[in-house]
Parts: sequence; C-alpha cells; structure tokens
Amino acid sequence: MPELRTYLDTLLRDRERLAAATDLDAWARSETPPPDGEIKRIRTLIRRVETDLGGLTDDEREQIKDATRTLRKTRAVSLGMPGIRPPEPDLWLERDA
Repeated sequence: MPELRTYLDTLLRDRERLAAATDLDAWARSETPPPDGEIKRIRTLIRRVETDLGGLTDDEREQIKDATRTLRKTRAVSLGMPGIRPPEPDLWLERDA
C-alpha cells in the first residue's frame, strides 16, 4: 500500500506541476501529463485493497505484514551484479598536436 500511495501521489503531483507550468508548448501540455485512466486505476486498486484488508482477520493481516516484510528485505539485497563503468577516456585524443 505505501508504494501504491506514493505512486499515486507522484502521478497527481506531476499532473499539477504540468498544469501550473506557464512556459510549456501546447503539445507538451496535452501529451505529457499522466493519463487520467492510470490515476483512476491506481485509486480503484487502493480502494479495493483497503476493502479487502478490512475483511481479513487479525491473523491474516499479520501474515500479510510478515510476507511484505520478507519481500522488502529481499528487494533490498544486492545480487552482486557488476555495474557498467563509463568508458575510459582516450588520452591520445586529448593531446595537443
């Protein structure tokens, strides 16, 4: 739920920033805001999850909290994948002739 709420807040904030921007071309103002359908889907999903959570027992809610904690821990783990380094500069190109 926190991630869904954060995503919804980001969509709404982006939409408001674009609406308030005064230096945008008309095409940018009409093409770049988050789609209303996406905002509606996220709001519907949040309401649905809240309703479903409301019908659970305390034990079921605790199981969901435990599963969520486990997922967050595994997401935070680094897999040790190597990063991509930027290419080293070609020093020959930087010398004066």
